[in-house]
Amino acid sequence: MPPSANAAAHPTASAQPLLELRGVSKTFPGVRALDDVSMQIFPGEVHMLLGENGAGKSSLIKVLYGAYSADSGEIVCEGRPVEIREPADARRLGIAVIFQEFSLVPFLDIAQNIYLGREPRRALTRLVDRARMHADAREKLAALELDYDTRTLASDLGIAQQQMVEIAKALSQDARILVMDEPTASISDREADALFRVIGRLRAAGVAIVYISHRMKEVFALGDRITVLRDGRRVASMGARETTPDALIGMMVGRTVGTVYERQRFPAVGDVALEVRRLTTGTGVKGVDLVVRSGEIVGLSGLVGAGRTEVARAVFGADPVTGGEVRIFGEHVRGGPERAARHGVGLIPENRKQEGLALLRSVRDNLLAASLWRLFPSGWFRAPVARRKAKEMIDALRIATPDADRRVRMLSGGNQQKIVIGKWLAAGCRLFIFDEPTRGIDVGAKSEVFALMEALMEKGAAVLLISSELTEIVHVCDRAYVMREGRIAGELPRDELSEQKILRLAMHGESKAEPA
Repeated sequence: MPPSANAAAHPTASAQPLLELRGVSKTFPGVRALDDVSMQIFPGEVHMLLGENGAGKSSLIKVLYGAYSADSGEIVCEGRPVEIREPADARRLGIAVIFQEFSLVPFLDIAQNIYLGREPRRALTRLVDRARMHADAREKLAALELDYDTRTLASDLGIAQQQMVEIAKALSQDARILVMDEPTASISDREADALFRVIGRLRAAGVAIVYISHRMKEVFALGDRITVLRDGRRVASMGARETTPDALIGMMVGRTVGTVYERQRFPAVGDVALEVRRLTTGTGVKGVDLVVRSGEIVGLSGLVGAGRTEVARAVFGADPVTGGEVRIFGEHVRGGPERAARHGVGLIPENRKQEGLALLRSVRDNLLAASLWRLFPSGWFRAPVARRKAKEMIDALRIATPDADRRVRMLSGGNQQKIVIGKWLAAGCRLFIFDEPTRGIDVGAKSEVFALMEALMEKGAAVLLISSELTEIVHVCDRAYVMREGRIAGELPRDELSEQKILRLAMHGESKAEPA
């Protein structure tokens, strides 16, 4: 469990902030990212930073890290004004940032990534001391209760492992101010518990931690103080004891939104859309059987590494199938993603930035990427048709962008996720595989994603939902399969769906009756 929010005393009015933002503003063409934001960060506290995607959180931490320069306002460190014009300035001030989107170099190993640009060197020759670098890297990983081989290339790590290496990299900088952007979004509960213990030790040592999270349990378990941003402005700052989850969500979105999405409609189930028989792959899937019908949302749950994403990739043709078969709308389908897409399958991947989007291309290009063959069957591209279809998807999904020509990398995570979904909607897909669709997006955007799933289902589409958030599986799905070690450990109908039963199957391969 996370350490209690009471583990550190709240800063008093007389205490001097370690870092202070005063009236900071930042404008991009057509967007006021930060508008007169002020914030105080005290030593030995965990300061939670909340807000919807697009509220200004990422812009704020990029100003702190020197990736952006503020247009106005000032930054004060220990009572004196400072300028942070580049990341090197931030590092000199003791500021380290763990970004949600990873910055590891794929073909360097773990130790090289942790100490990139700060490699220990031998005294006489000034050559890199590789033995010491790997020893130091193992020490930082051990602090997180990890025993990774530090010679493993970053490209060979899973998403959760990459996240833990990013955390180790930040800890290696001995920062006085540590900024964490959704650090638990991609890691298991065991890894999260280890991280929380490290946070407790850092706080006790006087390190100030700015922590961005969309998980209310973390906000109240870890946070000493909370600042809420909306539309680039600071709405409020308060002690964690002085507010409630519902009050915070109201501040974040400006409207009432429940902490958990509640399923609204349960239409009649139709024909089989996806049938997987004895599916086996070289990526660890072992004889998986599952069925998804039109008009239903079926969950695929399990612990990190259980094989859920591997099943999704095999169904979509991204990974080769070595045994068994995949039937889509009754037809045996083999081949790559293009073949699956032409049969009406759309995959919203876990890592949307690497696998779901072309970040340097426009919103329009991304929305139409999977449907060009459908929109232009003759092979002739017609710009008016493309503009019309892109506008239709932007309006239907309420994508917040100044125009369809905006580069996707400039948009918030929630809007990027909508574009990935819109890409497959435009392609006319009827079977949607959502792999961790709410990773790194805010409460309001989560509700929109689930409402969209329901709308798809009502129109006869089928949905396979992979999520590590057990509450999402329980509250959204008609039924759910639970995976363990590459196999299906069990299936739970809606009236038996509970977090306890999912965990029992995921951990032990059995589901016992719950106490009355």
